[in-house]
Amino acid sequence: MASNRVCDLFGIEYPILQGGMLWLASAELASAVSNAGALGVLSPYAGMDGNGDPLQTLRSQIHRTNNRTSKPFGVNIPIDLPVGGLLVDILLQERIRIAITAAGDPKIYTDLLHSAGIRVAHVVSSVKQARRAEACGVDAVIAEGMEAGGRIGPNALSLISLVPLIADAVSLPVIAAGGIVDGRGLAAAFALGADGVQLGTRFAATEECIAHPNYKQAIVDAKESDTVVTRRASIPTRSIRRGFTAELEVLEKSGASAESIQAFVGRGRARKAQLEGDLEAGDAYAGSSVGLIREILPAAEVIEKLIKAYREICG
Repeated sequence: MASNRVCDLFGIEYPILQGGMLWLASAELASAVSNAGALGVLSPYAGMDGNGDPLQTLRSQIHRTNNRTSKPFGVNIPIDLPVGGLLVDILLQERIRIAITAAGDPKIYTDLLHSAGIRVAHVVSSVKQARRAEACGVDAVIAEGMEAGGRIGPNALSLISLVPLIADAVSLPVIAAGGIVDGRGLAAAFALGADGVQLGTRFAATEECIAHPNYKQAIVDAKESDTVVTRRASIPTRSIRRGFTAELEVLEKSGASAESIQAFVGRGRARKAQLEGDLEAGDAYAGSSVGLIREILPAAEVIEKLIKAYREICG
């Protein structure tokens, strides 16, 4: 695969990003992805105890990643976190070169990150958000369709519509995210106008991911009809339909109040499923293409298979 704008921007061999999964994007996974020629991404909460310190966690994850790879890697910064500014300070102190921002206004941190020579890619789910991100000076946008696992945008646009709309609207590199797991998805993303892709669920089901084996196996076992979007009235979230999400789906369809729904959801559901392995009481995030993931593989093999299949399709 020839180098392109995403490869050039991040200094990587393949235009593939690993999603910055909140509880799962640890040094083990990020370094494996980066060593394989793609872009590994860390999360400040990866592997953290429920009452842990994301600042200490992030600094530790950065140091451990530096010990495992000399290749580029990034850090995911949700802008709406109360500690967002403190996390950005750590990126500056640790001389991180790439930041993935999301869930907020890119204007808040982009200039500061750029002042330290940090490249910024911002997650968007609409043309309006993409244009705003471009106006704020980000270096790339990650166009996330409704097929993605975990929290998704409120616009409910599929990737097949979203990517060409955004590619036509901005001059920035566009990275497609949501439901991409193999070389066919990569080829389709490029045909739609993307310059790269981001994979989350596929990298959750890898040997290096710190996710609980129960969660990984649930991804492998899931069929194409086994994900559900809940919390449409607040922050839409796509997950595997199991005990908690099945009950939540029924509650929402019954017309329960927002207060009742929030009381039922509570806190820590994603961590409970993804790190503790409790798939009945927890929230097992997964993209809509989960039915295409049939085995747990090393991250490098995921990338190798993806590139091989892409080349077979595109020549």
